[in-house]
Amino acid sequence: MRIHRSRINAHRRVHLPLESKRVQLTVLHIKLIHTIVFAVLSACVAYVLLSGAFNRITPWTWGAIAAIVVEGVVLAAFGGRCPLTAVAERLGAVNGSVSDIFLPKWFADRIFPICGGFFLVGCLLTAIRIVSQ
Repeated sequence: MRIHRSRINAHRRVHLPLESKRVQLTVLHIKLIHTIVFAVLSACVAYVLLSGAFNRITPWTWGAIAAIVVEGVVLAAFGGRCPLTAVAERLGAVNGSVSDIFLPKWFADRIFPICGGFFLVGCLLTAIRIVSQ
């Protein structure tokens, strides 16, 4: 029985030049990344709000608060502008806006007041629960 040479080498990986492995980023990729970040941070806001409302303050609550604070610091460092906006502009977006992500424009334009309000209420409830213990 003769074994074909291609079967012997079947386990070997084909090494492509580094250039061919690069993924070309597009505005769509940036919007997907922004949507994922938005979903995670929105979950953090909801978690803080619910933790304070139901007096279930855990290490996850503090992690969620830290994530939102870090987001605020990043936005402040970039002049109130998401750093992904500059990336989107370099990729050819007209105004660099990624705030529309995959939400209706009227909602995307009001994300900061809505989420910020929920976050502040959640922080107040958390502080009240801690002080009252």
